[in-house]
Amino acid sequence: MQRAPGSQKHSAIRILGVDPAAAGPTGYGVIEIDGRDCRTLHYGALLISPQRRKQGPGAALSDVHALLCRLIKEFSPHSLAVEAVFAALNIKTALRLAEVRGVVLLAAAQHDVAVYSYSPREVKAAVAGYGHADKRQIQLMVRALLAMSETPEPADAADALAVALCHFQAEQTRQKFRLPPSPESRRSVRSAHASSSPTASLLARRDTTHPTPSRISLTRRSHCS
Repeated sequence: MQRAPGSQKHSAIRILGVDPAAAGPTGYGVIEIDGRDCRTLHYGALLISPQRRKQGPGAALSDVHALLCRLIKEFSPHSLAVEAVFAALNIKTALRLAEVRGVVLLAAAQHDVAVYSYSPREVKAAVAGYGHADKRQIQLMVRALLAMSETPEPADAADALAVALCHFQAEQTRQKFRLPPSPESRRSVRSAHASSSPTASLLARRDTTHPTPSRISLTRRSHCS
């Protein structure tokens, strides 16, 4: 059954995960949690063509901003989870990545959506139980945790779904230990979260009987069924 993009149950929580990229595709993914049901609504990756980038330094940023605004309006996420800038990157790459993150944060602020940031190691540990998991391992774990019928492609989209899952599990930990939702409490949330077994907790919560949506291509948009 086709769902209207903006329709959702009152108790359902939606999270938009974003994996920003300095040069490659920017991954995005929307998940919905309703009780024991955790499923994928939409995912993909925005690839900026070389011709578009040649139009100016802000052309790619404009496209990322437009994409995020469209996703927020269409799916009305309760929160946005984004991957943090990796400290080990060289200065040039880190600056480019920070620019992409900047327009992600801008889009969220313009639509009054709370933003949460997680390091690559936090995301990998939350989803795969190992802070140095490779992209293939993340793809397979995301597929298992969300009971998807196919492995999410491209890897950038799987990474975005992983960021969303990381935030969901961090929020579960916060609620379990009754930690305040203020930004200052996030370190405590992550510390308590890292000492638990998040993969097992999410596997126990999801409903594997729920139908899963078809895979989205690199540039095509689709809705869940």
